[in-house]
Amino acid sequence: MNISTLDHETIREVFVKTRPKSWPFKHRWLILFVGLPTLLAVIYYGFIASPIYVSQSTFVIKSPGKTSVPSLSLANLVQSGGLTAGKDQTQEVLQYIRSRNGLRDLEKTTNVRAKFENSRGDVLSRFPAPFGDRSFESLYRYYGSMVGASLDPDSGLALVEAKAFTPRDAFQINAKLLELSEALVNRLNERAQSRAVTEAAKRVDEAQARVREARLALNAYRNQQDLVDPKAEAEGILEVTNKLIAERATLQAQLDLTLRVAPRNPSVPAIRDRIAAISRQIDAQTGRAVGTPTGIASKATTYEQLSVDQEIATQMLTAAQASLEQARTEAQKQQFYLERVVEPNLPDDALLPHRLKRILVVFAVSLCLYFIGWMLVVGILEHAPED
Repeated sequence: MNISTLDHETIREVFVKTRPKSWPFKHRWLILFVGLPTLLAVIYYGFIASPIYVSQSTFVIKSPGKTSVPSLSLANLVQSGGLTAGKDQTQEVLQYIRSRNGLRDLEKTTNVRAKFENSRGDVLSRFPAPFGDRSFESLYRYYGSMVGASLDPDSGLALVEAKAFTPRDAFQINAKLLELSEALVNRLNERAQSRAVTEAAKRVDEAQARVREARLALNAYRNQQDLVDPKAEAEGILEVTNKLIAERATLQAQLDLTLRVAPRNPSVPAIRDRIAAISRQIDAQTGRAVGTPTGIASKATTYEQLSVDQEIATQMLTAAQASLEQARTEAQKQQFYLERVVEPNLPDDALLPHRLKRILVVFAVSLCLYFIGWMLVVGILEHAPED
Protein backbone atom coordinates (compact mmCIF):
# COMPACT_ATOMS: atom_id res chain seq x y z
CA MET A 1 0.00 0.00 0.00
CA ASN A 2 1.45 3.32 -1.00
CA ILE A 3 1.56 6.39 1.12
CA SER A 4 -0.90 8.37 -0.95
CA THR A 5 -3.54 5.67 -0.60
CA LEU A 6 -3.02 5.45 3.16
CA ASP A 7 -3.26 9.18 3.54
CA HIS A 8 -6.44 9.27 1.47
CA GLU A 9 -8.16 6.57 3.58
CA THR A 10 -7.03 8.17 6.82
CA ILE A 11 -8.32 11.55 5.74
CA ARG A 12 -11.64 9.99 4.70
CA GLU A 13 -12.05 8.22 8.07
CA VAL A 14 -11.28 11.38 9.97
CA PHE A 15 -13.75 13.33 7.82
CA VAL A 16 -16.52 10.81 8.48
CA LYS A 17 -15.96 10.91 12.24
CA THR A 18 -15.80 14.66 12.37
CA ARG A 19 -18.64 15.29 9.93
CA PRO A 20 -21.61 17.00 11.70
CA LYS A 21 -24.70 14.77 12.21
CA SER A 22 -28.05 15.69 10.63
CA TRP A 23 -30.60 17.71 12.68
CA PRO A 24 -33.30 14.98 12.79
CA PHE A 25 -30.83 12.44 14.05
CA LYS A 26 -29.33 14.84 16.54
CA HIS A 27 -32.79 15.78 17.90
CA ARG A 28 -34.40 12.37 17.48
CA TRP A 29 -35.51 12.22 21.15
CA LEU A 30 -37.12 15.64 20.90
CA ILE A 31 -38.97 14.53 17.79
CA LEU A 32 -39.99 11.24 19.41
CA PHE A 33 -41.24 12.61 22.75
CA VAL A 34 -42.47 16.05 21.69
CA GLY A 35 -43.01 16.15 17.96
CA LEU A 36 -44.77 12.82 17.61
CA PRO A 37 -47.39 13.40 20.39
CA THR A 38 -48.01 16.88 19.04
CA LEU A 39 -48.45 15.51 15.53
CA LEU A 40 -50.90 12.88 16.80
CA ALA A 41 -52.79 15.60 18.67
CA VAL A 42 -52.96 17.71 15.51
CA ILE A 43 -54.26 14.73 13.52
CA TYR A 44 -56.84 13.74 16.16
CA TYR A 45 -58.14 17.13 17.21
CA GLY A 46 -57.80 18.64 13.76
CA PHE A 47 -59.36 15.89 11.65
CA ILE A 48 -60.83 13.08 13.79
CA ALA A 49 -62.28 14.47 17.02
CA SER A 50 -66.05 14.85 16.79
CA PRO A 51 -67.76 18.11 17.74
CA ILE A 52 -69.46 17.98 21.13
CA TYR A 53 -72.49 20.14 21.87
CA VAL A 54 -73.11 21.48 25.36
CA SER A 55 -76.54 22.38 26.74
CA GLN A 56 -76.56 24.47 29.92
CA SER A 57 -79.23 25.39 32.43
CA THR A 58 -79.31 26.95 35.87
CA PHE A 59 -81.75 26.65 38.73
CA VAL A 60 -82.12 27.56 42.39
CA ILE A 61 -83.89 25.85 45.26
CA LYS A 62 -86.18 28.24 47.12
CA SER A 63 -88.45 28.07 50.13
CA PRO A 64 -91.09 30.46 51.47
CA GLY A 65 -89.48 33.22 53.53
CA LYS A 66 -88.38 36.81 53.47
CA THR A 67 -85.10 38.15 52.28
CA SER A 68 -83.41 40.46 54.73
CA VAL A 69 -80.79 42.45 52.82
CA PRO A 70 -81.87 44.07 49.57
CA SER A 71 -79.29 43.92 46.82
CA LEU A 72 -79.05 44.14 43.08
CA SER A 73 -76.98 40.97 42.79
CA LEU A 74 -78.29 38.11 40.69
CA ALA A 75 -78.64 35.89 43.75
CA ASN A 76 -80.91 38.33 45.57
CA LEU A 77 -82.89 39.03 42.42
CA VAL A 78 -83.50 35.32 42.01
CA GLN A 79 -84.35 34.86 45.68
CA SER A 80 -86.72 37.84 45.87
CA GLY A 81 -90.47 37.60 46.12
CA GLY A 82 -90.65 36.23 49.66
CA LEU A 83 -88.50 33.17 48.92
CA THR A 84 -85.10 32.20 50.29
CA ALA A 85 -82.58 29.83 48.78
CA GLY A 86 -81.97 26.37 50.24
CA LYS A 87 -78.34 25.62 49.48
CA ASP A 88 -78.39 22.34 51.38
CA GLN A 89 -81.25 21.12 49.24
CA THR A 90 -79.44 22.34 46.14
CA GLN A 91 -76.41 20.25 47.10
CA GLU A 92 -78.69 17.24 47.53
CA VAL A 93 -80.13 17.75 44.06
CA LEU A 94 -76.69 18.19 42.48
CA GLN A 95 -75.44 15.07 44.25
CA TYR A 96 -78.45 13.21 42.86
CA ILE A 97 -77.69 14.40 39.32
CA ARG A 98 -74.11 13.12 39.64
CA SER A 99 -75.14 9.86 41.30
CA ARG A 100 -75.86 6.39 40.00
CA ASN A 101 -79.50 6.81 41.02
CA GLY A 102 -79.73 9.85 38.79
CA LEU A 103 -78.29 7.89 35.88
CA ARG A 104 -80.68 4.98 36.48
CA ASP A 105 -83.68 7.32 36.54
CA LEU A 106 -82.38 9.00 33.40
CA GLU A 107 -82.10 5.61 31.69
CA LYS A 108 -85.74 4.88 32.57
CA THR A 109 -86.99 8.03 30.88
CA THR A 110 -84.61 8.46 27.94
CA ASN A 111 -82.31 6.19 25.95
CA VAL A 112 -79.13 7.77 27.25
CA ARG A 113 -76.96 4.87 26.04
CA ALA A 114 -78.00 5.44 22.46
CA LYS A 115 -77.20 9.14 22.77
CA PHE A 116 -73.72 8.43 24.12
CA GLU A 117 -73.16 5.67 21.51
CA ASN A 118 -74.10 7.99 18.66
CA SER A 119 -72.19 7.18 15.48
CA ARG A 120 -71.42 10.86 15.03
CA GLY A 121 -68.95 10.55 17.87
CA ASP A 122 -65.45 9.39 17.06
CA VAL A 123 -64.17 6.10 18.42
CA LEU A 124 -62.22 7.76 21.21
CA SER A 125 -65.05 10.04 22.32
CA ARG A 126 -68.19 7.95 22.21
CA PHE A 127 -69.31 5.20 24.57
CA PRO A 128 -67.96 2.61 25.12
CA ALA A 129 -64.29 3.58 25.17
CA PRO A 130 -61.80 1.47 23.19
CA PHE A 131 -61.20 -1.83 24.99
CA GLY A 132 -64.04 -0.95 27.36
CA ASP A 133 -67.27 -2.78 28.12
CA ARG A 134 -70.90 -1.69 28.12
CA SER A 135 -71.56 -2.33 31.82
CA PHE A 136 -73.46 0.12 33.97
CA GLU A 137 -70.31 1.10 35.86
CA SER A 138 -68.57 1.94 32.60
CA LEU A 139 -71.61 3.94 31.56
CA TYR A 140 -71.58 5.73 34.92
CA ARG A 141 -67.92 6.72 34.51
CA TYR A 142 -68.64 7.98 31.00
CA TYR A 143 -71.76 9.76 32.27
CA GLY A 144 -69.58 11.63 34.78
CA SER A 145 -67.47 12.98 31.93
CA MET A 146 -70.49 14.07 29.88
CA VAL A 147 -72.74 15.54 32.59
CA GLY A 148 -71.65 18.20 35.05
CA ALA A 149 -73.49 19.72 38.00
CA SER A 150 -71.97 22.44 40.18
CA LEU A 151 -73.02 25.17 42.60
CA ASP A 152 -71.98 28.79 42.57
CA PRO A 153 -71.44 29.57 46.29
CA ASP A 154 -71.86 33.31 45.76
CA SER A 155 -75.14 33.37 43.91
CA GLY A 156 -76.52 30.04 45.07
CA LEU A 157 -77.31 29.11 41.47
CA ALA A 158 -76.80 25.53 40.34
CA LEU A 159 -75.37 24.91 36.87
CA VAL A 160 -76.15 21.76 34.90
CA GLU A 161 -74.21 20.92 31.75
CA ALA A 162 -75.05 18.08 29.40
CA LYS A 163 -72.74 17.10 26.54
CA ALA A 164 -73.67 15.06 23.49
CA PHE A 165 -72.76 14.61 19.87
CA THR A 166 -75.92 16.31 18.60
CA PRO A 167 -77.63 19.49 19.81
CA ARG A 168 -80.95 17.68 20.29
CA ASP A 169 -79.42 14.95 22.47
CA ALA A 170 -77.66 17.48 24.69
CA PHE A 171 -80.88 19.46 25.10
CA GLN A 172 -82.96 16.38 25.89
CA ILE A 173 -80.52 15.09 28.51
CA ASN A 174 -80.40 18.48 30.22
CA ALA A 175 -84.17 18.95 30.16
CA LYS A 176 -84.78 15.45 31.51
CA LEU A 177 -82.28 15.98 34.32
CA LEU A 178 -84.16 19.12 35.36
CA GLU A 179 -87.45 17.21 35.35
CA LEU A 180 -85.92 14.47 37.50
CA SER A 181 -84.53 17.10 39.87
CA GLU A 182 -87.95 18.70 40.26
CA ALA A 183 -89.43 15.28 40.99
CA LEU A 184 -86.73 14.70 43.61
CA VAL A 185 -87.51 18.01 45.33
CA ASN A 186 -91.20 17.07 45.38
CA ARG A 187 -90.37 13.70 46.92
CA LEU A 188 -88.21 15.36 49.57
CA ASN A 189 -91.06 17.75 50.36
CA GLU A 190 -93.55 14.90 50.63
CA ARG A 191 -91.18 12.93 52.85
CA ALA A 192 -90.55 15.85 55.19
CA GLN A 193 -94.23 16.74 55.30
CA SER A 194 -95.17 13.12 55.86
CA ARG A 195 -92.78 12.78 58.80
CA ALA A 196 -94.03 15.89 60.58
CA VAL A 197 -97.72 15.44 59.83
CA THR A 198 -97.65 11.70 60.46
CA GLU A 199 -96.17 12.18 63.91
CA ALA A 200 -98.81 14.80 64.77
CA ALA A 201 -101.58 12.60 63.35
CA LYS A 202 -100.30 9.72 65.46
CA ARG A 203 -100.61 11.85 68.58
CA VAL A 204 -104.17 12.76 67.55
CA ASP A 205 -105.05 9.08 67.15
CA GLU A 206 -103.60 8.31 70.57
CA ALA A 207 -105.55 11.17 72.16
CA GLN A 208 -108.76 10.02 70.48
CA ALA A 209 -108.19 6.51 71.82
CA ARG A 210 -107.75 7.91 75.34
CA VAL A 211 -110.96 9.93 75.01
CA ARG A 212 -112.85 6.84 73.89
CA GLU A 213 -111.47 4.79 76.75
CA ALA A 214 -112.34 7.50 79.29
CA ARG A 215 -115.88 7.82 77.96
CA LEU A 216 -116.41 4.06 77.94
CA ALA A 217 -115.11 3.79 81.49
CA LEU A 218 -117.40 6.59 82.66
CA ASN A 219 -120.44 5.10 80.92
CA ALA A 220 -119.68 1.67 82.36
CA TYR A 221 -119.49 3.11 85.84
CA ARG A 222 -122.78 4.93 85.37
CA ASN A 223 -124.51 1.75 84.24
CA GLN A 224 -122.97 -0.23 87.06
CA GLN A 225 -123.98 2.25 89.76
CA ASP A 226 -127.28 3.35 88.19
CA LEU A 227 -125.91 6.86 88.29
CA VAL A 228 -126.12 9.61 85.74
CA ASP A 229 -124.62 12.64 87.45
CA PRO A 230 -123.83 12.52 91.18
CA LYS A 231 -123.66 16.27 91.40
CA ALA A 232 -127.10 16.76 89.85
CA GLU A 233 -128.61 13.98 91.94
CA ALA A 234 -127.03 15.35 95.11
CA GLU A 235 -128.44 18.78 94.31
CA GLY A 236 -131.90 17.23 93.77
CA ILE A 237 -131.70 15.32 97.07
CA LEU A 238 -130.56 18.47 98.83
CA GLU A 239 -133.41 20.42 97.34
CA VAL A 240 -135.97 17.78 98.42
CA THR A 241 -134.40 17.55 101.87
CA ASN A 242 -134.50 21.29 102.32
CA LYS A 243 -138.17 21.36 101.37
CA LEU A 244 -138.94 18.57 103.83
CA ILE A 245 -136.99 20.30 106.55
CA ALA A 246 -138.87 23.52 105.88
CA GLU A 247 -142.18 21.64 105.91
CA ARG A 248 -141.25 19.87 109.14
CA ALA A 249 -140.29 23.17 110.74
CA THR A 250 -143.66 24.59 109.73
CA LEU A 251 -145.53 21.65 111.21
CA GLN A 252 -143.42 21.74 114.34
CA ALA A 253 -144.26 25.40 114.81
CA GLN A 254 -147.94 24.61 114.22
CA LEU A 255 -147.76 21.78 116.76
CA ASP A 256 -146.12 23.97 119.37
CA LEU A 257 -148.75 26.65 118.86
CA THR A 258 -151.59 24.17 119.09
CA LEU A 259 -150.21 22.65 122.28
CA ARG A 260 -150.01 26.04 123.89
CA VAL A 261 -153.43 27.15 122.78
CA ALA A 262 -155.44 23.89 122.84
CA PRO A 263 -153.49 20.94 124.18
CA ARG A 264 -156.45 18.63 123.75
CA ASN A 265 -157.01 19.58 120.10
CA PRO A 266 -157.77 16.36 118.16
CA SER A 267 -155.38 17.48 115.32
CA VAL A 268 -152.31 17.17 117.55
CA PRO A 269 -151.78 13.44 116.93
CA ALA A 270 -152.12 13.96 113.17
CA ILE A 271 -149.58 16.76 113.17
CA ARG A 272 -147.17 14.63 115.16
CA ASP A 273 -147.62 11.74 112.72
CA ARG A 274 -146.89 14.06 109.80
CA ILE A 275 -143.77 15.41 111.53
CA ALA A 276 -142.56 11.86 112.20
CA ALA A 277 -143.19 10.86 108.57
CA ILE A 278 -141.36 13.90 107.26
CA SER A 279 -138.42 13.17 109.60
CA ARG A 280 -138.22 9.66 108.20
CA GLN A 281 -138.22 11.07 104.67
CA ILE A 282 -135.45 13.46 105.62
CA ASP A 283 -133.39 10.61 107.06
CA ALA A 284 -134.01 8.56 103.95
CA GLN A 285 -132.96 11.38 101.62
CA THR A 286 -129.88 12.05 103.71
CA GLY A 287 -128.99 8.37 103.60
CA ARG A 288 -129.14 8.46 99.80
CA ALA A 289 -126.55 11.20 99.80
CA VAL A 290 -124.16 10.37 102.65
CA GLY A 291 -123.55 7.97 105.47
CA THR A 292 -123.99 4.68 103.56
CA PRO A 293 -121.70 2.60 101.27
CA THR A 294 -124.20 3.06 98.45
CA GLY A 295 -124.60 6.78 99.02
CA ILE A 296 -123.94 9.32 96.35
CA ALA A 297 -120.96 10.68 98.29
CA SER A 298 -119.20 7.30 98.15
CA LYS A 299 -119.84 7.06 94.40
CA ALA A 300 -118.88 10.63 93.62
CA THR A 301 -115.12 10.12 94.20
CA THR A 302 -114.76 7.46 91.50
CA TYR A 303 -117.14 9.32 89.23
CA GLU A 304 -115.19 12.56 89.58
CA GLN A 305 -111.91 10.74 88.87
CA LEU A 306 -113.35 9.25 85.72
CA SER A 307 -114.74 12.65 84.73
CA VAL A 308 -111.34 14.27 85.27
CA ASP A 309 -109.70 11.56 83.14
CA GLN A 310 -112.21 12.23 80.39
CA GLU A 311 -111.68 15.97 80.59
CA ILE A 312 -107.89 15.61 80.48
CA ALA A 313 -108.14 13.24 77.52
CA THR A 314 -110.41 15.72 75.73
CA GLN A 315 -107.97 18.56 76.38
CA MET A 316 -105.10 16.41 75.09
CA LEU A 317 -107.13 15.65 71.97
CA THR A 318 -107.75 19.35 71.42
CA ALA A 319 -104.03 20.10 71.84
CA ALA A 320 -103.08 17.24 69.51
CA GLN A 321 -105.47 18.47 66.83
CA ALA A 322 -104.02 21.98 67.14
CA SER A 323 -100.51 20.50 66.81
CA LEU A 324 -101.62 18.62 63.71
CA GLU A 325 -102.88 21.79 62.07
CA GLN A 326 -99.70 23.60 63.07
CA ALA A 327 -97.58 20.76 61.65
CA ARG A 328 -99.44 20.98 58.36
CA THR A 329 -98.96 24.74 58.27
CA GLU A 330 -95.25 24.45 59.08
CA ALA A 331 -94.83 21.70 56.50
CA GLN A 332 -96.32 24.00 53.88
CA LYS A 333 -93.95 26.79 54.93
CA GLN A 334 -90.90 24.51 54.83
CA GLN A 335 -91.53 23.21 51.34
CA PHE A 336 -88.85 23.85 48.74
CA TYR A 337 -89.27 24.65 45.09
CA LEU A 338 -86.94 24.20 42.15
CA GLU A 339 -87.03 27.48 40.26
CA ARG A 340 -85.55 27.40 36.78
CA VAL A 341 -83.47 30.49 36.16
CA VAL A 342 -82.12 29.56 32.72
CA GLU A 343 -83.95 26.93 30.70
CA PRO A 344 -81.91 24.26 28.86
CA ASN A 345 -80.68 25.66 25.58
CA LEU A 346 -80.56 23.96 22.21
CA PRO A 347 -76.95 24.62 21.17
CA ASP A 348 -76.39 25.71 17.60
CA ASP A 349 -72.60 25.41 17.70
CA ALA A 350 -70.21 22.87 19.20
CA LEU A 351 -68.28 24.21 22.19
CA LEU A 352 -66.01 21.17 22.45
CA PRO A 353 -63.39 20.06 21.90
CA HIS A 354 -61.16 23.14 22.17
CA ARG A 355 -58.96 21.92 19.36
CA LEU A 356 -56.14 24.48 19.40
CA LYS A 357 -56.08 24.53 23.17
CA ARG A 358 -55.84 20.74 23.39
CA ILE A 359 -53.01 20.67 20.83
CA LEU A 360 -51.09 23.33 22.74
CA VAL A 361 -51.63 21.44 25.98
CA VAL A 362 -50.26 18.23 24.48
CA PHE A 363 -47.28 20.14 23.10
CA ALA A 364 -46.59 21.91 26.41
CA VAL A 365 -46.91 18.75 28.50
CA SER A 366 -44.72 16.76 26.12
CA LEU A 367 -42.10 19.50 26.07
CA CYS A 368 -42.06 19.72 29.88
CA LEU A 369 -41.69 15.97 30.22
CA TYR A 370 -38.94 15.95 27.63
CA PHE A 371 -36.92 18.61 29.44
CA ILE A 372 -37.44 16.86 32.77
CA GLY A 373 -36.15 13.61 31.27
CA TRP A 374 -33.27 15.40 29.56
CA MET A 375 -32.18 17.02 32.82
CA LEU A 376 -32.35 13.67 34.61
CA VAL A 377 -30.18 12.00 31.95
CA VAL A 378 -27.66 14.86 32.00
CA GLY A 379 -27.48 14.67 35.79
CA ILE A 380 -26.90 10.95 35.71
CA LEU A 381 -24.15 11.25 33.07
CA GLU A 382 -22.40 14.00 34.98
CA HIS A 383 -22.23 11.91 38.14
CA ALA A 384 -21.35 8.64 36.36
CA PRO A 385 -17.78 7.34 37.07
CA GLU A 386 -15.27 7.69 34.23
CA ASP A 387 -13.83 4.45 32.79
